[in-house]
Amino acid sequence: MYQSINETQFRDAFYSMRPDNFTYEGLGILFEALENTDGEEMELDVIAFCCDYSEDSEDIIRGSYKHIIEDDQDIEEFLNDNTWVLGSHEKDGSKYFIYQQF
Repeated sequence: MYQSINETQFRDAFYSMRPDNFTYEGLGILFEALENTDGEEMELDVIAFCCDYSEDSEDIIRGSYKHIIEDDQDIEEFLNDNTWVLGSHEKDGSKYFIYQQF
């Protein structure tokens, strides 16, 4: 049995189980991307989504993948070449990406 949920309920599920994995903006981007997956029904599995997707700043991504990112390589280009980028937003002067982990 499946129940449709809205963006607020989606955010609430993350805040109750994994409040530090995504920002408010990041959860909105994640919800929108998952909602637009060709009408495919899916289970709201917060833990699985936290394992499959990440929200990180350019600096964190550069540090995490320093062994494969060239020093002057654009982070958005790097992510687009290697995974699915769901979206991005600005926070505290940094650009954050929501992407499927690889």
